Amino acid sequence: MRKLYFFLLSGLLSSGISVGQCSEATQQIPEFELDYEKFTLDNGLEVILHEDHSDPIVAVATMMHVGSNREKPGKTGFAHFFEHMSFNDSENVPVGANRKMIPEWGGSRNGGTWSDGTVYYEVVPKDAFEKILWIDSDRFGYMINTVTQAALDREKQVVKNEKRQRVDNAPYGYTDEIIRKNLYPKDHPYNWTVIGQLPDLQSATLEDVKEFYKQYYGAANASLVIAGDIQIEETKKLVRQWFGEIPSGPDVEPIEAMPVELETTKNLYFEDNFAKLPELRMVYPTVQDYDEDMYALQILGQLLSGSKKSPLYQTVVEESKFAPRISTYQSSSELAGEFVLRVRANAEVDLDSVRNAIQNGFKRFENAGVSEDDLKRIKAELETQLYQGVSTVLNKAFQLVQDNEFNGDPGYLTKTAELTNKVTSADVMRVYNKYIKDQHYIMTSVVPKGSLDLAIENSEEADVWIEEVKKDVASEEVSQGEEAVYDKTPSKYDRSEPDFGDLPLFKSPEIWTAELKNGMQVYGIENNEIPLVEFDITIPGGQRLDPNGKEGVSYLLSDLMLQGTATKTPAELEEALGLLGANVYISTGNEDFRISGTCLSKNFEGTMKFVEEILMEPRWDVTELSH
Repeated sequence: MRKLYFFLLSGLLSSGISVGQCSEATQQIPEFELDYEKFTLDNGLEVILHEDHSDPIVAVATMMHVGSNREKPGKTGFAHFFEHMSFNDSENVPVGANRKMIPEWGGSRNGGTWSDGTVYYEVVPKDAFEKILWIDSDRFGYMINTVTQAALDREKQVVKNEKRQRVDNAPYGYTDEIIRKNLYPKDHPYNWTVIGQLPDLQSATLEDVKEFYKQYYGAANASLVIAGDIQIEETKKLVRQWFGEIPSGPDVEPIEAMPVELETTKNLYFEDNFAKLPELRMVYPTVQDYDEDMYALQILGQLLSGSKKSPLYQTVVEESKFAPRISTYQSSSELAGEFVLRVRANAEVDLDSVRNAIQNGFKRFENAGVSEDDLKRIKAELETQLYQGVSTVLNKAFQLVQDNEFNGDPGYLTKTAELTNKVTSADVMRVYNKYIKDQHYIMTSVVPKGSLDLAIENSEEADVWIEEVKKDVASEEVSQGEEAVYDKTPSKYDRSEPDFGDLPLFKSPEIWTAELKNGMQVYGIENNEIPLVEFDITIPGGQRLDPNGKEGVSYLLSDLMLQGTATKTPAELEEALGLLGANVYISTGNEDFRISGTCLSKNFEGTMKFVEEILMEPRWDVTELSH
């Protein structure tokens, strides 16, 4: 007979844990902090270092404080375009090395641009750490002389094709453009999309590229975070060597927050060639990132639709059957924020009916108010998400570099947790009344081509620039061209490729074992990085035990097991787990059945009681089975 196995994949925050000691362990959890050391180079580059010796890897993230909000009408998409250009070539690194060499070292790299900034990041084994400083610093400070007209022309086609793929020929791809154009005035930096317009990209010149670099890619307009298996003092020396000679650049004046107000509600429709289902969005202008109202608005979003008991879930999904889900959330950026309601409805559902169901949900919320249990549940869920968001060295690097560059405090995560926990029921109702109730908003109806009858009544057609598709035109491919000819920037250091460091040896964490009275084998790993526990219970079985002619029974079972227990409805079980900050998943494979999840360390014992109830006392709800 095959045994059941119970794995604790992330340990509790105490030592010498055994299965029977979970209750005692959960009382010894200290307040979570993300440790770091910060210093500033003479050129103004702010550097944040975080030691994490759990694995022999290092993450490097460079945040440039320039996004599409620094562009001008007619020059849109340039920040994102420049991100692409930055990966092509630099003075002291061979052509194509950025894309080719890092994977060969066992690492990964990428970049990203949004309205407010641009980030470049890499994760490499420890022995390639100095090599990545060589590549990253050269991309940052020594790439502009290598840019040629041929390289510019090639990258234009890459970005144009990216827009065609992700926006022009993707379902609902134009929705963001429609919302931005109508929510923000023409002179507001959020009026255009990050990827920009094709004519603007096509008109970019070599001089534009160089001017953009000189203006925004100075060391004083950036933050650098290195997180992972490093030694602080040694890393400081390496950072000064590789990044210390990069020019500071001109002063970049900060942009003050620019929240907007609407004088009227705007109701717009768009017939989408690629959409198969009607989609409704309602977007309310709110507050910028780090504003204290943001935390109450985030909780409001969870209250309105984040559980089966939420008013909008009840009116839109459960009762009306208009859609499989509805999402409501606060999205804050550097200059302004938005509260978004989004429903992708079922086929042939009239979006007027969806809007009416949303309004009914609002009334239900206003009448019921905010229960303290719901508030407690959401805070626990957000706490879990906060810790999960820094569970890897790369995510730690992202958190540290973003909070430093946009708020001046790399350790703001602790303040985020504090401000979220301080939100009261009165705060939630206050922000609802201030930003949502009876306020103007942008409403979009994006419907399949030929299904205009599903759009909201009395809506106006959205103005969208769409590229004309032409036949029999010449290929846009351009030649590779010759490499740039230039004099290398002088340096007092040797900027050639450094050697590998010592080969890191992976040290497997110590695994403790136990056996329960029922014969279940238990394996655990202790880990003190974040106050979470991950668990996995594996039961032999799965698809191989499906009866002949009834293949798929095991999958139905895995879906049904989370639909309540003998004593709890699906909504009550969801709420009970949420109060513990727990996420529980059930899945089936070819040869096993698994129940796994994550919870706050302090709530591990309580979570296990519900896991036991799920396994031993399922609800077997016929109604849920039919769904």
